[in-house]
Amino acid sequence: MPLALVHARYQLLETVRIPVAVVGSAFFPAATMLFFVVPFAGDDAVGATYATAAMITFAVMSANIFQYGIGVAEDRNQPWDPYTRTLPTGPAVRFTGRILAGVVLTYLSMLPVVVIAAVATAARVTPVQLLLGALGVAVVSAPFTLLGLAIGYSLPSRAATVVAQVVFFPLAFGGGLLSGPDDAPGFVRTIAPYLPTRGAVELMWAAVTDRRPDPLALVMLGVWIVVLAAVAGWAYRRDQGRRFR
Repeated sequence: MPLALVHARYQLLETVRIPVAVVGSAFFPAATMLFFVVPFAGDDAVGATYATAAMITFAVMSANIFQYGIGVAEDRNQPWDPYTRTLPTGPAVRFTGRILAGVVLTYLSMLPVVVIAAVATAARVTPVQLLLGALGVAVVSAPFTLLGLAIGYSLPSRAATVVAQVVFFPLAFGGGLLSGPDDAPGFVRTIAPYLPTRGAVELMWAAVTDRRPDPLALVMLGVWIVVLAAVAGWAYRRDQGRRFR
Protein backbone atom coordinates (compact mmCIF):
# COMPACT_ATOMS: atom_id res chain seq x y z
CA MET A 1 0.00 0.00 0.00
CA PRO A 2 2.79 2.58 0.72
CA LEU A 3 3.98 2.26 -2.89
CA ALA A 4 0.41 2.66 -4.12
CA LEU A 5 0.19 5.86 -2.04
CA VAL A 6 3.38 7.11 -3.71
CA HIS A 7 1.83 6.54 -7.13
CA ALA A 8 -1.41 8.20 -5.96
CA ARG A 9 0.56 11.24 -4.75
CA TYR A 10 2.31 11.42 -8.12
CA GLN A 11 -1.02 11.29 -9.96
CA LEU A 12 -2.50 14.00 -7.74
CA LEU A 13 0.51 16.27 -8.20
CA GLU A 14 0.31 15.85 -11.96
CA THR A 15 -3.36 16.81 -11.90
CA VAL A 16 -3.01 19.74 -9.51
CA ARG A 17 -0.30 21.24 -11.71
CA ILE A 18 -3.02 21.74 -14.32
CA PRO A 19 -5.89 23.12 -12.16
CA VAL A 20 -8.30 23.28 -15.09
CA ALA A 21 -8.50 19.47 -14.95
CA VAL A 22 -10.00 19.67 -11.45
CA VAL A 23 -12.11 22.75 -12.15
CA GLY A 24 -13.52 21.23 -15.33
CA SER A 25 -14.88 18.17 -13.54
CA ALA A 26 -16.69 20.30 -11.00
CA PHE A 27 -17.88 23.07 -13.30
CA PHE A 28 -20.80 21.48 -15.15
CA PRO A 29 -22.56 20.01 -12.09
CA ALA A 30 -22.04 23.23 -10.12
CA ALA A 31 -23.24 25.38 -13.03
CA THR A 32 -26.32 23.19 -13.44
CA MET A 33 -27.07 23.58 -9.74
CA LEU A 34 -26.75 27.38 -9.96
CA PHE A 35 -28.74 27.94 -13.15
CA PHE A 36 -31.42 25.26 -12.93
CA VAL A 37 -31.77 23.73 -9.47
CA VAL A 38 -31.43 26.86 -7.32
CA PRO A 39 -33.96 29.04 -9.22
CA PHE A 40 -36.52 26.31 -9.97
CA ALA A 41 -36.31 23.86 -7.04
CA GLY A 42 -34.24 25.68 -4.45
CA ASP A 43 -37.19 26.38 -2.13
CA ASP A 44 -38.54 22.82 -2.30
CA ALA A 45 -36.72 20.76 0.32
CA VAL A 46 -37.60 17.41 -1.25
CA GLY A 47 -37.00 18.50 -4.84
CA ALA A 48 -33.72 20.21 -3.97
CA THR A 49 -32.48 17.12 -2.13
CA TYR A 50 -33.24 14.88 -5.10
CA ALA A 51 -31.63 17.36 -7.48
CA THR A 52 -28.51 17.64 -5.33
CA ALA A 53 -28.09 13.86 -5.28
CA ALA A 54 -28.49 13.81 -9.06
CA MET A 55 -25.89 16.57 -9.51
CA ILE A 56 -23.47 14.74 -7.23
CA THR A 57 -23.90 11.69 -9.46
CA PHE A 58 -23.32 14.00 -12.43
CA ALA A 59 -20.09 15.23 -10.82
CA VAL A 60 -18.94 11.68 -10.07
CA MET A 61 -19.55 10.65 -13.67
CA SER A 62 -17.79 13.73 -15.03
CA ALA A 63 -14.73 13.32 -12.82
CA ASN A 64 -14.21 9.65 -13.59
CA ILE A 65 -15.02 9.49 -17.29
CA PHE A 66 -12.82 12.45 -18.16
CA GLN A 67 -10.08 11.81 -15.65
CA TYR A 68 -9.55 8.18 -16.64
CA GLY A 69 -10.76 8.30 -20.22
CA ILE A 70 -8.64 11.26 -21.27
CA GLY A 71 -5.96 11.13 -18.56
CA VAL A 72 -5.00 7.50 -19.13
CA ALA A 73 -4.91 7.95 -22.90
CA GLU A 74 -2.61 10.97 -22.54
CA ASP A 75 -0.36 9.16 -20.05
CA ARG A 76 0.09 6.32 -22.52
CA ASN A 77 1.67 8.78 -24.95
CA GLN A 78 4.28 9.92 -22.42
CA PRO A 79 7.79 8.38 -22.45
CA TRP A 80 7.49 7.95 -18.69
CA ASP A 81 4.62 5.47 -18.97
CA PRO A 82 6.49 2.59 -20.68
CA TYR A 83 9.31 3.04 -18.17
CA THR A 84 7.03 2.73 -15.15
CA ARG A 85 5.74 -0.56 -16.54
CA THR A 86 9.24 -2.02 -16.27
CA LEU A 87 9.51 -1.29 -12.53
CA PRO A 88 9.43 -4.31 -10.18
CA THR A 89 6.35 -3.05 -8.33
CA GLY A 90 4.07 -4.48 -11.01
CA PRO A 91 0.91 -3.07 -12.58
CA ALA A 92 -1.30 -3.58 -9.51
CA VAL A 93 0.51 -0.88 -7.52
CA ARG A 94 0.26 1.67 -10.32
CA PHE A 95 -3.37 0.78 -10.94
CA THR A 96 -4.24 1.08 -7.23
CA GLY A 97 -2.47 4.42 -7.03
CA ARG A 98 -4.44 5.76 -9.98
CA ILE A 99 -7.72 4.61 -8.43
CA LEU A 100 -6.87 6.20 -5.05
CA ALA A 101 -6.02 9.48 -6.76
CA GLY A 102 -9.28 9.26 -8.70
CA VAL A 103 -11.29 8.81 -5.50
CA VAL A 104 -9.76 11.95 -4.01
CA LEU A 105 -10.49 13.99 -7.14
CA THR A 106 -14.03 12.61 -7.28
CA TYR A 107 -14.80 13.88 -3.79
CA LEU A 108 -13.22 17.23 -4.61
CA SER A 109 -15.35 17.59 -7.75
CA MET A 110 -18.59 17.16 -5.81
CA LEU A 111 -17.78 19.67 -3.07
CA PRO A 112 -19.07 22.73 -5.01
CA VAL A 113 -22.42 20.99 -5.51
CA VAL A 114 -22.69 20.21 -1.79
CA VAL A 115 -21.77 23.77 -0.81
CA ILE A 116 -24.29 25.29 -3.23
CA ALA A 117 -27.01 22.95 -1.98
CA ALA A 118 -26.24 23.83 1.64
CA VAL A 119 -26.21 27.61 1.26
CA ALA A 120 -28.59 28.28 -1.64
CA THR A 121 -31.31 25.61 -1.47
CA ALA A 122 -33.66 24.05 1.05
CA ALA A 123 -32.07 20.61 0.62
CA ARG A 124 -31.57 18.94 3.97
CA VAL A 125 -30.25 15.56 5.08
CA THR A 126 -29.64 13.93 8.44
CA PRO A 127 -26.08 13.09 9.58
CA VAL A 128 -26.77 9.43 8.80
CA GLN A 129 -28.00 10.26 5.31
CA LEU A 130 -24.95 12.46 4.75
CA LEU A 131 -22.67 9.57 5.71
CA LEU A 132 -24.59 7.14 3.50
CA GLY A 133 -24.38 9.61 0.62
CA ALA A 134 -20.62 9.97 1.07
CA LEU A 135 -20.23 6.18 1.05
CA GLY A 136 -22.56 5.95 -1.91
CA VAL A 137 -20.25 8.19 -3.94
CA ALA A 138 -17.51 5.56 -3.70
CA VAL A 139 -19.92 2.86 -4.87
CA VAL A 140 -21.41 4.76 -7.80
CA SER A 141 -17.93 5.76 -8.97
CA ALA A 142 -17.24 2.14 -9.99
CA PRO A 143 -18.98 1.97 -13.40
CA PHE A 144 -17.71 5.38 -14.50
CA THR A 145 -14.16 4.60 -13.39
CA LEU A 146 -14.26 1.39 -15.39
CA LEU A 147 -15.79 3.16 -18.39
CA GLY A 148 -13.05 5.77 -18.28
CA LEU A 149 -10.35 3.11 -18.02
CA ALA A 150 -11.85 1.20 -20.95
CA ILE A 151 -11.78 4.35 -23.07
CA GLY A 152 -8.33 5.42 -21.92
CA TYR A 153 -6.62 2.08 -22.50
CA SER A 154 -8.30 1.25 -25.80
CA LEU A 155 -8.06 4.55 -27.71
CA PRO A 156 -5.40 7.14 -28.58
CA SER A 157 -5.68 10.44 -26.74
CA ARG A 158 -7.55 12.41 -29.41
CA ALA A 159 -10.08 9.67 -29.99
CA ALA A 160 -10.47 9.16 -26.24
CA THR A 161 -11.29 12.85 -25.79
CA VAL A 162 -14.00 12.69 -28.43
CA VAL A 163 -15.51 9.44 -27.16
CA ALA A 164 -15.57 10.66 -23.54
CA GLN A 165 -17.41 13.80 -24.61
CA VAL A 166 -19.82 11.87 -26.82
CA VAL A 167 -20.88 9.35 -24.16
CA PHE A 168 -21.04 11.81 -21.28
CA PHE A 169 -24.19 13.83 -21.95
CA PRO A 170 -26.29 10.98 -23.42
CA LEU A 171 -25.59 8.96 -20.27
CA ALA A 172 -26.50 11.91 -18.06
CA PHE A 173 -29.69 12.80 -19.92
CA GLY A 174 -30.73 9.22 -20.66
CA GLY A 175 -30.25 8.22 -17.03
CA GLY A 176 -32.56 10.97 -15.83
CA LEU A 177 -29.93 13.04 -14.02
CA LEU A 178 -31.28 16.27 -15.51
CA SER A 179 -34.86 15.78 -14.33
CA GLY A 180 -36.72 14.69 -11.23
CA PRO A 181 -37.17 11.00 -10.37
CA ASP A 182 -40.63 10.87 -11.96
CA ASP A 183 -40.52 13.92 -14.24
CA ALA A 184 -38.39 12.67 -17.12
CA PRO A 185 -39.81 12.45 -20.67
CA GLY A 186 -41.43 9.15 -21.61
CA PHE A 187 -38.57 7.82 -23.73
CA VAL A 188 -36.08 8.64 -20.94
CA ARG A 189 -38.17 6.69 -18.43
CA THR A 190 -38.12 3.77 -20.87
CA ILE A 191 -34.36 3.60 -21.40
CA ALA A 192 -33.12 4.96 -18.05
CA PRO A 193 -33.22 1.69 -16.04
CA TYR A 194 -30.87 0.09 -18.57
CA LEU A 195 -28.17 2.77 -18.22
CA PRO A 196 -25.53 2.80 -15.45
CA THR A 197 -26.34 6.40 -14.61
CA ARG A 198 -29.86 5.48 -13.50
CA GLY A 199 -28.71 2.74 -11.16
CA ALA A 200 -26.10 5.11 -9.73
CA VAL A 201 -28.53 7.95 -9.07
CA GLU A 202 -31.12 5.54 -7.65
CA LEU A 203 -28.53 4.52 -5.05
CA MET A 204 -27.79 8.15 -4.24
CA TRP A 205 -31.48 8.99 -3.95
CA ALA A 206 -32.01 6.02 -1.64
CA ALA A 207 -29.07 7.15 0.51
CA VAL A 208 -30.32 10.68 1.15
CA THR A 209 -34.13 10.27 0.95
CA ASP A 210 -36.72 7.63 1.77
CA ARG A 211 -37.05 6.57 -1.87
CA ARG A 212 -36.84 2.86 -2.62
CA PRO A 213 -34.48 2.23 -5.55
CA ASP A 214 -35.71 0.65 -8.78
CA PRO A 215 -34.64 -3.04 -8.67
CA LEU A 216 -34.18 -3.23 -12.45
CA ALA A 217 -31.88 -0.20 -12.41
CA LEU A 218 -29.77 -1.76 -9.64
CA VAL A 219 -29.50 -5.08 -11.47
CA MET A 220 -28.45 -3.34 -14.65
CA LEU A 221 -25.90 -1.29 -12.70
CA GLY A 222 -24.34 -4.55 -11.54
CA VAL A 223 -24.36 -5.86 -15.11
CA TRP A 224 -22.66 -2.69 -16.36
CA ILE A 225 -19.95 -2.97 -13.69
CA VAL A 226 -19.18 -6.56 -14.69
CA VAL A 227 -19.16 -5.79 -18.42
CA LEU A 228 -17.09 -2.63 -18.09
CA ALA A 229 -14.61 -4.39 -15.80
CA ALA A 230 -14.14 -7.05 -18.46
CA VAL A 231 -13.70 -4.44 -21.22
CA ALA A 232 -11.29 -2.35 -19.15
CA GLY A 233 -9.24 -5.44 -18.26
CA TRP A 234 -9.12 -6.51 -21.88
CA ALA A 235 -8.08 -3.02 -23.02
CA TYR A 236 -5.34 -2.85 -20.41
CA ARG A 237 -3.93 -6.29 -21.28
CA ARG A 238 -4.03 -5.48 -25.00
CA ASP A 239 -2.24 -2.19 -24.45
CA GLN A 240 0.37 -3.79 -22.23
CA GLY A 241 0.96 -6.54 -24.79
CA ARG A 242 1.50 -4.00 -27.54
CA ARG A 243 3.99 -2.09 -25.43
CA PHE A 244 6.24 -5.08 -24.89
CA ARG A 245 6.20 -6.64 -28.32
